[in-house]
Amino acid sequence: MAMMSKTMDLIEGFVKEGSFKWVLSRKTSLDEEFEEMERSPSGKRKWIAELSPLANVIVGRCSRILDVSMDELQSNFEREASETIKSPANYARNFLEYSCLRALSLAAHITGHLADKAFRRLTFDMMLSWEIPSSSQSGVKQVDADSTVCLEAFCRIAPAIPTIAEVITCSNLFDLLSSSTGNRLSFAIYDKYLAGLDRAIKKMKSQSESALLTGLRAERAEKILEIDGTLTTQPVLEHVGTSAWPGRLTLTDHALYFETLKVVTYDKPKVYELAEDLKQVIKPELTGPWGSRLFDKAVMYKSIKLSEPVFMEFPELTGHSRRDYWLAIMLEIFYAHRFIEKYNITGLEREETILKASLGILRLQALQDLPQSSNPILQYESLLMFNLCDKLPGGDSILETLANSITSRKKDKRGSNFYSLSPRAMLTNLGVVSGSEESTADRLLVGDILVGGMSPLEKALRDSRVNYKKVELAQASVDGVKVDGLDTNLALMKELLYPVIEIGKMLLSLALWEDPIKSFFFCCFFTYIIIRGWIAYATIGLLLFMALFILLTKLTNQGRSIEELKVVAPPAMNTMEQLLAVQNAISQVEEFVQDGNIVLLKLRSLLMAVPSQATDMAILALAGMAICLVLLPTRLIILMTFLEVFTRYSPPRRPSTERWTRRLREWWFSIPAAPVVVEREREDKKKR
Repeated sequence: MAMMSKTMDLIEGFVKEGSFKWVLSRKTSLDEEFEEMERSPSGKRKWIAELSPLANVIVGRCSRILDVSMDELQSNFEREASETIKSPANYARNFLEYSCLRALSLAAHITGHLADKAFRRLTFDMMLSWEIPSSSQSGVKQVDADSTVCLEAFCRIAPAIPTIAEVITCSNLFDLLSSSTGNRLSFAIYDKYLAGLDRAIKKMKSQSESALLTGLRAERAEKILEIDGTLTTQPVLEHVGTSAWPGRLTLTDHALYFETLKVVTYDKPKVYELAEDLKQVIKPELTGPWGSRLFDKAVMYKSIKLSEPVFMEFPELTGHSRRDYWLAIMLEIFYAHRFIEKYNITGLEREETILKASLGILRLQALQDLPQSSNPILQYESLLMFNLCDKLPGGDSILETLANSITSRKKDKRGSNFYSLSPRAMLTNLGVVSGSEESTADRLLVGDILVGGMSPLEKALRDSRVNYKKVELAQASVDGVKVDGLDTNLALMKELLYPVIEIGKMLLSLALWEDPIKSFFFCCFFTYIIIRGWIAYATIGLLLFMALFILLTKLTNQGRSIEELKVVAPPAMNTMEQLLAVQNAISQVEEFVQDGNIVLLKLRSLLMAVPSQATDMAILALAGMAICLVLLPTRLIILMTFLEVFTRYSPPRRPSTERWTRRLREWWFSIPAAPVVVEREREDKKKR
């Protein structure tokens, strides 16, 4: 802590004297810096042969930030890094990463660094140099004011500062920022994003220090992340039962607060907890006046503390993006606290986790400030880490790795040479979080970035993204084969089930003895299998046959697409015919449900022993079946069942089968249905 305090005093001294500003200054062009380094081949302006000109400039800036010579910085790297990291093939890039991450760990401790355009330019230049770190690449790319950076460079440098990005959502953030510039990030967009992020952090600080919800937030020192409903043109409506009231909705890092609007003031806020385990359910929902379900613009909140669900409606003229935004940020806080509870994260690590979720929401707010031309429709879930892990295949593995990373920081790692930036450290320096800074030393890691390799979190994320791409391709194929219309879907289902239908028809034909010779041999064949006890072997053989069929099909169809299934669409129906078809289908479903209920009511009569002749016969039949199961071997029972089913319509047995079928039908009809009384529950309508 004493060393950290001394380092911070040194950095603050640089700022007061203007030295640090000069280090990050862009008053001189890169060409002028190249010339200066060539004129000063020793000391802090040394030229390292393995590095490209741009990488030399960046390492020179890093050495001045760290207040060490380039020689000393290089010797520290060679002493601390493993032989694999120092291999000639990757030496330039790994040394550049080492220098950049160490410099950022100090530079980002300066209060207001996001507002400093020189700092923004420095981080962007680090990304540019990451693409061309080696002297052998010096002619590959000409660096100028219009230069852009790639995804890999952004994902290696940006997450080193937790306020700018984090590992899990970094690639999605880059995709959004670079969508209007050919999937390469320009400094203009990057600069606007960091300026918006700085405004979002300052807004959160000012709101959290205001008098809003002071009494309720004092105990947990909650931070206000978002407020909505303050404008009359964009109200938030709270629906409880059939009543609806406008008001102000506030999201903190622990709960939701809704304040009903009075004439000129707000009522006492209602608290909807997100941090405690109350079996909460948060999901999108339909709302409308007087309890109707008309508009898809609301979020439902339900917990065991509430007698009935609460619906927060976010009215807007078109779409439901406003609701989707609030749903995403509410779930992010909820998922963060569920993650904390699941992995029993406490102390500073718990606060770190909550701040990770909060920073994700602030980044989302910064992206909303970007010009529309560079800001397509936001996929909110993809930019919030806990939301994304809830959706990604293997997201639980990512969260488990993250939990291990967080809890491992409790250990005191001595002798390390990195400052591991954390959300708490960043927001402490920005004045949002109070308190002393925790120990930040962490070997080889800055944040979740590992020099010269992939951290466990990055590996878990990579594996998940590989699976996610497969899921996306599969889902795209599903979306592509959906057809419209009930009649067309029925025709498609009939075509898909054609093999099963044909097999069923064949078995029915054999059971009805339509071709006595085939039915006779079929019965003899399966009777022999049952007697010999080969049923298990027959099942195994069938499964192996199916596996072999799929394997041979895979081998023969390599490189070829699946043959399209052709379906003959039924004649097109007009609107009236479609309505009649739907009505007919509903009537058939209703009749089917009625028949099912009759069967259940008759069975209830049997179980309740309603006096009838059928009850006595049911008792005898059940007792007889139980005795057979006790006395007869299983193989014999299976054989008798098979012969009963497949010989009942054979020529010798047909007359007796028809007679017994009639008796069974008469027996079923003689069973009375259990009585039913339908009562309508009277609902006390709430007055609005």
